[in-house]
Amino acid sequence: MDERGTAVTGEIGGRVARGFEPVAEAFAGNFANLGELGAAFAVTLDGRPVVDLWGGVADSSCDRPWQEDTMQLIFSGTKGLTALCMAMLIDRGLVELDDPVCLHWPQFAAKGKEAVTVAEVVSHRGRLPAVRTPVSIEEILDGSRMATLLADQPQERDPRAAFIYHRLTYGWLCGEIVRRVDGRSLGRFFAEEVAAPLGLELWIGLPSALEERVARLQYGPEWGKSVFGGFDSDPFEGDELWASIWRNPLLYPDGDLPWNLPALHAAQMPGANAIGTARSIARLYGALARGGELDGVRIISAETLELARVPLASGAHPYTKDQMAFGAGFQLQTDPVPFGPPADAFGHDGMGGSVHCAWPTERVGLSYAMNELRDDLDGDPRPHALLEALHGCLSDAAHGADDGGGR
Repeated sequence: MDERGTAVTGEIGGRVARGFEPVAEAFAGNFANLGELGAAFAVTLDGRPVVDLWGGVADSSCDRPWQEDTMQLIFSGTKGLTALCMAMLIDRGLVELDDPVCLHWPQFAAKGKEAVTVAEVVSHRGRLPAVRTPVSIEEILDGSRMATLLADQPQERDPRAAFIYHRLTYGWLCGEIVRRVDGRSLGRFFAEEVAAPLGLELWIGLPSALEERVARLQYGPEWGKSVFGGFDSDPFEGDELWASIWRNPLLYPDGDLPWNLPALHAAQMPGANAIGTARSIARLYGALARGGELDGVRIISAETLELARVPLASGAHPYTKDQMAFGAGFQLQTDPVPFGPPADAFGHDGMGGSVHCAWPTERVGLSYAMNELRDDLDGDPRPHALLEALHGCLSDAAHGADDGGGR
């Protein structure tokens, strides 16, 4: 952190570099005005930490406070990490987007899937949005089992499946491609090729010794008002495709969230269960905002990273009607802007409100992680407030530089 930065006092911990005080104010405002429970927000600018904030309650069942080393499960924010691993295989000449998946995973050709390409899988066009075989929560912790089921499953014929968000299957499909090509599980590949070189506290498959640092997830007070309905309602009754995606198994039941189970944290689910600090996620995206290099460590070439950001698919989700856009696994900016004002932002958000992304033009990496899940119909105001404040600080700094001044 800039030595001239400001230490945050009171219920909010952390520091912001000089000129980023409005971000700290917005973060505190989320608790004061928007009912934030527990959260962290971190930002790097050109590889340098400029925002590192945390506050609130990590576990409301015992009033455990959110501390500097608290970690959070980020749901589909995991897909951004998995997209990077896939891009790294491309960077090394081991995989090409036009490759048939069965070139690397022969069993995948079963049931007429021999022409499905890597590009289709990473951009949610593989027509395999769910495992059709009934499975339990315990079974989905076994990625190899899930990959075997998907390999032996035909593509969905429902026209809505041509471009539909692969909520969990994206991770199992990519994870098996990585394992077949590299020999390591995706979680191990990420740990050894990304997290260790960059010094990140970020895992896909959490070591058990770190479990006590994980914040406990809970539903927001108005959870259940989204298009997917409440705990006891079925907005798409009789729709087999919807049921296969959202109820096999049921991962958001009334009562305790399965996502708090240590066994789920320890498993490797490359589409859904990465756990880490916002500080580390912001550092990772800070490296990507700089073309794949940070502190002398290059994890991917700038050219391949640009390739991974080329749009492969876009359109409205058939159920939520939200606009989606994907490159080679990375979620791209759409309208309304989930990643803040920059048009070239990319990364991935997560269920319940978390946001993790790079702003390449601004050379910014950022991560907002929280433990109260919300599904606001009009968008979650918590990350929006932070991203708007951050962008305003960057704009002020740029204007100051143009005027020959500065803070």
